[in-house]
Amino acid sequence: MQYETKFCVNCASPLQWMVMAEDSGDVNRLRCPVCGWTHWGNPTPVLAAVIENDAGQVLVARNALWQEGVFGLITGFMEAGESPEAGIAREVLEETSLRAKAMRLLGCWEFLRMNQVLIAYHVRVDGAPGDVRLSPELVEYQWKTAQEAQCWPAGTGYALAEWIKSKGEPVRFGAFRPGQNPEPDPNKWPVRLWDEDPRFVVAPSLE
Repeated sequence: MQYETKFCVNCASPLQWMVMAEDSGDVNRLRCPVCGWTHWGNPTPVLAAVIENDAGQVLVARNALWQEGVFGLITGFMEAGESPEAGIAREVLEETSLRAKAMRLLGCWEFLRMNQVLIAYHVRVDGAPGDVRLSPELVEYQWKTAQEAQCWPAGTGYALAEWIKSKGEPVRFGAFRPGQNPEPDPNKWPVRLWDEDPRFVVAPSLE
């Protein structure tokens, strides 16, 4: 994590690691010894868009902080008071100037390094490929066909893989950055569905 919570947001006292009984048993968390406030450290919801145009191409973009040649999906934080669907439509418009006309949920994945949960949508947009106008935090974009697109073994990469699979194309994985593991996590890809009902996925083991 980039930042660490050190003080109580209620009374500003320094937080301490304290063990208290919770539903799952005794748990050690950062807590306020003065007012009892607990820092739960819950994951932040982040929205991701697999943006498809009328030509069947997907949009990938490069963040200004990323090295050349590294592209990913359009992502952004969910705002207070909005639904995931409204949030992803807003993010697509803010980051690309494209308007969403239809969307469907692709799945949810964790991004443990940043303590985030990724909620990914397949988003169909109006406009021609050249209508993209990037926000200042993005410096470059490309349109890729399902045959050209390559996925990466992390949350948004699995969302892209779901889109490619829906097009009937073979899914190819590679490292997001040079030197990283290019292989997908077998616990995350492919998504394992019950034969009886494709709305259910196999529950993870808690042992």
